[in-house]
Amino acid sequence: MLPYKRADRVANLLQQEIARLLEKGLSDPRLKKVTITRILMSDDLKQARVYFSLIGAKEEQAQAEEGFRSAKGFIKKMIGERVYLKYIPELEFFIDHSLEHSQRVENLIKKIHEQNEPEPEDK
Repeated sequence: MLPYKRADRVANLLQQEIARLLEKGLSDPRLKKVTITRILMSDDLKQARVYFSLIGAKEEQAQAEEGFRSAKGFIKKMIGERVYLKYIPELEFFIDHSLEHSQRVENLIKKIHEQNEPEPEDK
């Protein structure tokens, strides 16, 4: 038996294909700096939640989200041509805020360490 679920394997495959499309197949400038961070598949493989990150301002993230909404049909069609699945999953795109959260936590930890450092003694 394989060590992980079919949904996980299909999610990995979809992540690779969507990343390939972003590199070479899509000409939308709103999606040029986007990275697909993860995909969560339903167990029946009919729905995929695609999470992406984009380092930039909130307006750039909103534009990327709009770019994915407009390209969703094309992406689904290209996946259907490149990947053999009984059903091509319905795609939903979401901004992945985990990078922002981890950066914030890292900054807080750094700030705590700076506050707890002993002050150098004058000699």
